[in-house]
Amino acid sequence: MAPRDFSSRLIRRATRAGLFLTDDLTEQLSTFYALLARWNQKINLTALQNPDEAIDRLILEPLIAARHVPATARRLMDVGSGGGSPAIPLKLAVPRLALTMVVVKARKSAFLREAVRHLELKDTDVENARIEELLPKPGLHEAFDVLSMRAVRVESRTLLTLQAFLKTHGQLFLFRGPHGPATPPAIVPPLEWLETVPLVEPLQSRLTTLVKRQIGFPMNVPRGTSTGGVDRSS
Repeated sequence: MAPRDFSSRLIRRATRAGLFLTDDLTEQLSTFYALLARWNQKINLTALQNPDEAIDRLILEPLIAARHVPATARRLMDVGSGGGSPAIPLKLAVPRLALTMVVVKARKSAFLREAVRHLELKDTDVENARIEELLPKPGLHEAFDVLSMRAVRVESRTLLTLQAFLKTHGQLFLFRGPHGPATPPAIVPPLEWLETVPLVEPLQSRLTTLVKRQIGFPMNVPRGTSTGGVDRSS
């Protein structure tokens, strides 16, 4: 697809989803998609057969989710970053976020590093490792305000691992399809369900947000309820 054709398609679908894209953001997203399509011919990064569906899933979902990034958030970790989504569109939409992308396969990590270089993304790192292998790194322990992941299955063991990288009051963004309950059944303390919101209507996709509570913090307190001076907005 020619860059101009892609940009027009992207703007059209973004408008339908209620999003306004600046010229700079449109150009960056078009560059990202072109690079992804080129690499996808050599290694299997993601499905791109249906352009509209690819735009909705790989670009619009993260852009809509960016609206839910807390104003105080400064560090984002994305787990299973393979084709760079949701990580890179989130970073482009919220440039202040320092981004760490985690991917197992070396060839996919090579693509991510090329995308970082090509897009000139600042404060962006790629970890070529399993998420469990990063647990011993003290610089990553409870270091992130937001952690994102495309959730095929949500298991208690996975959530326990992921929460180790979140700050107290940090949020875990689970990008999910239309199936399954709004509240995943595998949630265990210190994580608590915060909300599940729709993302892209044609895909019936959803964003489920979990928050990491302080040990001993009362669970399931309605949002906006006084909690004895503890700031629930961070």
